[in-house]
This record gives sequence, C-alpha cells and structure tokens, in this order.
Amino acid sequence: MSNPYKILIRPILTEKTLKLQETQRKYAFEVDRNATKIDIKRAVEARFDVSVQKVNTLTVHGKTKRSQTRRALTRGRRRSWKKAIVTLRPGDTIDFLGGAAS
Repeated sequence: MSNPYKILIRPILTEKTLKLQETQRKYAFEVDRNATKIDIKRAVEARFDVSVQKVNTLTVHGKTKRSQTRRALTRGRRRSWKKAIVTLRPGDTIDFLGGAAS
C-alpha cells in the first residue's frame, strides 16, 4: 500500500480524541483494514508533513443489530473497522479543521 489517501480513510474527531490531541499529541484515524503500522506511519508523514513517533492499532468489531418490522424481525451486522492512534513527535501538530488565520 502506498497511496496515503487510500490508507487514511478519515480522522476520528470526538471529545476524547480532541483531548488526546491537546494533552498527548495523539491523533486517531480510521484506516484500511489491511494497512500495517509502517504503512500508516508513512501515510501520515506524507499527507500531513509531520514526524510520527508511534502507531497503535486496534480492530473495532461490528455489532449485531436487529429491528422489528411489520413482516418480521430482521437482523444485520455493522461492519468491523480498524482504528489507528498516531503519536507525533514534540512540536508537530495536525490541523484538521484548517481554520483561517487572521
């Protein structure tokens, strides 16, 4: 895998991840399920022009869902996906929102 746009699917912006960004320089991404830690490190460095210190990954398992319809009870399953938590070297930051400087 070499295309950083295919490896990094989206940043995960929640209250918890924003707090990690501010206090520990950790950024969370949804990544391709087949990407390795080395692929993720190279993709973040290429796309955001920062230095990565550490990459942690985990698989979020999909949940089973069911709903009652008029005809019957239907069942389904949400997809599983891979999360990467990237720690940057001191002094590097990523601005996802890209606010205009005044």
